[in-house]
Amino acid sequence: MPLVAAQDYSQVAVALIAMSIAAGSIILSHVNDGGFWIIAKFFNMTVKQTLQTWTVLETVLSVVSFAVAGVLFAIIA
Repeated sequence: MPLVAAQDYSQVAVALIAMSIAAGSIILSHVNDGGFWIIAKFFNMTVKQTLQTWTVLETVLSVVSFAVAGVLFAIIA
């Protein structure tokens, strides 16, 4: 936070920084994630199957979200 506060970022830029941090926090999810168990039970998948699909899904979501935040930050800031 001190690095962000030291800059003169707009509220949108700060929101995009927060979005990029959030995107990094969801990469490579594992079995202690509530969403993991919801997907596993809803689709009647084994733990191995859920790990294979959920991890790929979360990784793609994380990378795409980070890229979108980076592009928007480059345009706005």
